[in-house]
This record gives sequence, structure tokens and C-alpha cells, in this order.
Amino acid sequence: MSLDPEVRDDPDARRYLLEIDGQTAVVTYNLVAGGLMVTETLVPEALEGRGVASRLARHVLADVKARGLVILPVCPFFAAYLQKHPEWVEVVHPAYRAALGL
Repeated sequence: MSLDPEVRDDPDARRYLLEIDGQTAVVTYNLVAGGLMVTETLVPEALEGRGVASRLARHVLADVKARGLVILPVCPFFAAYLQKHPEWVEVVHPAYRAALGL
């Protein structure tokens, strides 16, 4: 899957950003050895129900895969997304695979 050109990574702030209609949706993360620990997904109420969080998730997962990293999904949205999309199992940290039932 290719990266979404409208999603940008702000590594200094440790977050991915997607601006839509003057609103900004955010995925926050921490760098850990060999991966990204995704801690939170925030979508403004005005953007809810439009697939914005899923769009961010696809971008983050594709970026992690392209960079040869793994994801540690402590964010409840990311954990649920990965359970619904097991095709991303190879980018999930092995310790999290069992916890997510992957």
C-alpha cells in the first residue's frame, strides 16, 4: 500500500497529521527500539464518521512497513483496526500479536 500524500509525519512532535476542512486529525507515537509505539489517535468531532482514523492508520502502517519497523499498538483504535485488518500482522511487534489475537 502506498503512502497517503496528505498525511505528514512531524517527527519532532512524534505525530502524524492529516488536515481536512481546517481540522487536524493526529496519531501520536513514541520511538522505541525497532519500532513505533502508537499511543493515541485523535479525530476532531467534525471529521468523525468519515474514515479519517482508518486513513491515518493505513498511512502509519504503510510507513512503518516501508521503514522496516514494527508497530506497538497501545492506542485502542489501532489495536481494534489491526484486529479487523490482519493483513498487517507482519508489522505488528510479536509481543502484541498474541494480545491482539493475530
